[in-house]
Parts: sequence; structure tokens; C-alpha cells
Amino acid sequence: MASQDALGGRLPGLFGSPDTSSFTEFLGAYAPDALPGRRVLPQGAVGVEEIPHATTIVAVTFPGGVVMAGDRRATAGHVIAQRDIEKVFRADEFSAIAIAGTAGIGLELMRLFQVELEHYEKREGRTLSIEGKANRLASMVRGNLGMAMQGLAVVPLFAGYDEVEDRGRIFSYDPAGGRYEEREFHTIGSGSPFARGSLKKLFRADLSAEDAALVCVQALYDAADDDSATGGPDLTRGIFPVVASVTADGYRRLGEDEVGALARSVVEGRYEAPGGPTAPLR
Repeated sequence: MASQDALGGRLPGLFGSPDTSSFTEFLGAYAPDALPGRRVLPQGAVGVEEIPHATTIVAVTFPGGVVMAGDRRATAGHVIAQRDIEKVFRADEFSAIAIAGTAGIGLELMRLFQVELEHYEKREGRTLSIEGKANRLASMVRGNLGMAMQGLAVVPLFAGYDEVEDRGRIFSYDPAGGRYEEREFHTIGSGSPFARGSLKKLFRADLSAEDAALVCVQALYDAADDDSATGGPDLTRGIFPVVASVTADGYRRLGEDEVGALARSVVEGRYEAPGGPTAPLR
């Protein structure tokens, strides 16, 4: 038991001390396990760092649609939990959803979202507007806030084709359910800073669907080059990013042969220029 002298002046409200600013210091000195995020798990329990987490997702718009792509690596702490996890999925006929964060929760959220969109379409006889889909997903993310505060956050990226405006649109989220529309391109996940830097240099407003897919693969390669949690193209195992496009013709996942060809061209190009394509200075 700590002495009165040790406690006095440090524990707020005790022994006449009104100082509340030192409460965290007191906990750190005498009860470190009581600090936020320092709860001791029961023996044999799985820590948050041991739960598989999905990482980098990118999305790029082009005239008439949007392309979304994700790497295939899931990590548990510093260990590769899975090399071929899929993070990009069809939400409905004209939209796609991808996940980053706690993989198990993200996959469950994605499946529930798919079911809700299908249920709405069957009940109403029409698809929900892209704004309605984005808003519904925001409320589902907000419902996971309690788990996110415990370190089990999942953040999706949503993109789709707007039938009214005839263009692709991208929506990002924060763990509290905040919904934000992005312009031109966006990235999420641990490798997002590096992927975003790559997209800034490679994006063009007049990209074709094929070139937009190539830009996504280049950005994922750059993310994997600097982020250990992001997996690059695995030519040995034949594991390539998942790439999908959404246009007026609907959702289409690119075939393994198509993505493999793009990935091999990117890897071959890096032999000559390890930093990737360069943008013109003027």
C-alpha cells in the first residue's frame, strides 16, 4: 500500500489535493493496467494485435465509372496472417465496397450491407440511390463504434456508378460513422499515405478504365514498397490484387489473367525504374 506522502498531492481529491492534472501520472505510477488501452486480458485470451487486419485499398475515378483495388495481405501484429485475403467486393449491381481494419468485423459488415441492399431492391422494386447506400453504410460503421474504441475498428471504402450523374463516385468513412465524398481518387489502410502519393502523380482526368486499373496496381505496389502490412504482387504464388470496375454496365471484377498481366507489367517496369513512373514536371 502506497504511503500517504506518496499519494498526497497526486491522487485528485485525496488528502486535500485538488490537482486533477496528475491523475494519469498517478495511474501510470501505481496502477498502469488501469490506464486506457492497458487492460490486462485473461490468461489465454487473444489480444487485439493478434487479430487479422486488412490493409490497403485504392479507388480511382475515370470518365463513366470508378475502379477499386485492394492488396491481398492480412497481418496479425508483425506476422502475415493470410496472403490471399480478398478485401474488395460487389455491394450491388452498381457499387463496390472494400474494407480495411479488423478483418472479421469488416467481412461481417460487408455481408450485412450486401443483404440490406438486396432486401431494399426486392422490397421497393428498384435500387437504392448511391447517396442512400453511402448513408446506410455510415450508420452501420457507427454501430461498431463501441468495438472501435476497444481497438477493433473497421473502415470501409465505398464506390459506385451514379446513374443520374453518369459518373463514378467515392465515399470514405471514419470509425465514428462520418461519411465523406472524395474527388478523383482515395486510399485507406496502413499503406494509404504511400498509395495516395503515387496516385497524385499518376492520376489523369481522362484515364480509360484499363489505365485506371493500371494506376491502382502501381499505387498498391508503391504502398507495398514502403509498408510492411501491404502485400505486393506475388508472381511466384500467382497472387495479385483484387481489381474491380463499376460503370453503367454494372460491377465487374477483372479476371486473374487481366490483373496478372497488369501486375507483371508493373513489376517488369520496376526493374528499370524502381521508383515507378514519373510525372512530367511541366
